[in-house]
Amino acid sequence: MAPFRGRPLLSWALDQVVAAELDELIVVVGAVDLTALLPADGRAVVVENAAWASGQASSLHAGITAAGDRGHDAVVVGLGDQPLVPAAAWAAVAAATGSAIAIATFGGRRTPPTRLARAVWPLLPTEGDAGARVLMAARPDLVREVPCPGDPLDVDTVEDLLR
Repeated sequence: MAPFRGRPLLSWALDQVVAAELDELIVVVGAVDLTALLPADGRAVVVENAAWASGQASSLHAGITAAGDRGHDAVVVGLGDQPLVPAAAWAAVAAATGSAIAIATFGGRRTPPTRLARAVWPLLPTEGDAGARVLMAARPDLVREVPCPGDPLDVDTVEDLLR
């Protein structure tokens, strides 16, 4: 909800995901009501994560469970605090088939968005503050890097936001 370049930070990421024209937008929410920032056309499926305080793994698990329930065979996972990842990066990662995991790279640095095929969902952590990076470290043979345009700025602190 923090302002970034005149708009809420999350709205930048959501706009790019929508512009990438993926099959569906599943938004995992926790402590903050994000309804006002979601696309008004009802395209966003909201998944509540009551265990949000336990770390990133619970949010990842909540989103993947919802995707599986909705019949998806893969997900492209991203973060709402990366406002400068463009639609082209989301689309490139989504299109990167042929490996169980595809991760965006920006200038050689790995960062979400990340495509995860259904085959690896059971291998992902279900608790703690880590997502797919734990699996990628343990199973590099499953990973394909996808060079992407854009800036992977990740706004985790007020200092990040001011920078």
